[in-house]
Amino acid sequence: TRHFLEGEAQPRYSAARRDAVAGLGELARQSGAEFVVVAGDVFEDNQLEPRVVSQSLEAMRAVGVPVYLLPGNHDPLDASSVYTSPLFAAECPANVTVLDRAGRHLVAPGLEIVAAPWRSKRPTTDLVAEVLADLPADGTRRILVAHGGVDVLDPDPSRVSLIRLSGVREALDRGAIHYVALGDKHSRTQVGDCGRIWYSGSPEVTNYDHIESDPGHVLLVDLDEHSGQVDVAHRTVGRWRFTTLRREVGNSRDIADLDMNLDLLADKDRTVVQLALTGTLTVTDRAALDALLDKYSRLFAWIGLWESHCDIAVVPADGEFADIGIGGFAASAVAELVDAARSAGETAPDAQAALALLLRLAAPRSVA
Repeated sequence: TRHFLEGEAQPRYSAARRDAVAGLGELARQSGAEFVVVAGDVFEDNQLEPRVVSQSLEAMRAVGVPVYLLPGNHDPLDASSVYTSPLFAAECPANVTVLDRAGRHLVAPGLEIVAAPWRSKRPTTDLVAEVLADLPADGTRRILVAHGGVDVLDPDPSRVSLIRLSGVREALDRGAIHYVALGDKHSRTQVGDCGRIWYSGSPEVTNYDHIESDPGHVLLVDLDEHSGQVDVAHRTVGRWRFTTLRREVGNSRDIADLDMNLDLLADKDRTVVQLALTGTLTVTDRAALDALLDKYSRLFAWIGLWESHCDIAVVPADGEFADIGIGGFAASAVAELVDAARSAGETAPDAQAALALLLRLAAPRSVA
């Protein structure tokens, strides 16, 4: 879920994530993939509405080939695990297997998955090191499926659960395992330079592009039966976009440029935009910006200001309210609002908002 998606946008986004899962079936058929591996965080949480569980399992059923699920930090095998719930047990399709025990799982003759499932949200050891210990190099092709951070990417001595890359590389070098499928990062990421250790990322985009640089993919892994050679390719399956636009806005031309940039973005109903805007605007230009945001809020899945990265000062221009056709007491009130808006006092934002509203209400309207 994305807390800022309102109305029907959240259900559409949830449906897109399920569609990305169901769509793996066609991709598997096209590529000849024998099975699908999900390296943790299949579900956002163990506490889920029954509808979410049922619809997700139905999407996995549609994949058509075997699907192996690893419990991760969001859905660990704890006392409340979704994987042990009566609903999951009753509706789990025959092609879905939960990797619910650490160690080796037979996939086909000569092919195994080595799984490191999470049993709590905060493991106290390197779960991968435990399953790799004493793993033989006996000619069996093996795929390690694990979840969590790797020490070379997230160096933090206090995190005892970090996967130690040195141990993984040692197991790869001696032929005990042949490929490492990792989960946790939502962006496609290669670990090291051997080409055999990858985070596939989330199949549907889940966050802004300054956080996730390369989401929305699945990885096609070809593990040669005889040579053990590995070829990794990616396919884009995500359809949503979460983008951050950073702009300087100082006049009406800048507002028009922003309008043009937003207008050019395709698939607005599947696009989330946060704006990091800085600059100084007149009240008229700020009112134009507000009107622009109001228009695009009806077109995009969501659009809004990234408040912690916005710094917009509003300063009324000289004569800006001279021709709005009011006089007497009202004109004096406007003059007071202008003075307050120009000040650095606590009432300045309210005064600026009031003046912007006044301009919008005083704007000429066309009548058919």
